[in-house]
Amino acid sequence: MPSGVNRRAVLSTLLLAPVALTSGCLYGFAGGGLPREELQREVFEALRKAMQDRLNLRDATVERADVLVTGVIREYEVDLPVGVSADPAQATRAQRQLQLVVDYELVNQRTGELLKEKKGASRNEQYPEGGELRGRRNAIETMINELIDDMLSQW
Repeated sequence: MPSGVNRRAVLSTLLLAPVALTSGCLYGFAGGGLPREELQREVFEALRKAMQDRLNLRDATVERADVLVTGVIREYEVDLPVGVSADPAQATRAQRQLQLVVDYELVNQRTGELLKEKKGASRNEQYPEGGELRGRRNAIETMINELIDDMLSQW
């Protein structure tokens, strides 16, 4: 556990919050994709829920937080073709892939110590044609699980 931060620390979950990402962010959208704000909201809400449910932490303003989690979505690409089945005995099906890339860091607000920094954390998720929503949710969940594991390793 980092010095000065207890297990029930107040946490500011700013990762991918719309307010935190209004400037200086790079996005890569392919194949139409989602509006930036919708993706940010999905990731932010999933992270907030995971921190409350799995770590028993609560939101706080940046000024009051013991630990600050920040991050940016670097890339989100969808409908990357992976493969097509053209077996005459079966209907033709296409397999697609999406990629989610984020940078994030965890900082002990009391000491200023950088607890964890990850650049280019990437998740690729394959999905059947028309299944982007499910693929996106799986990629977000996997990414958040890694971040939560990183947080737990620091305590």
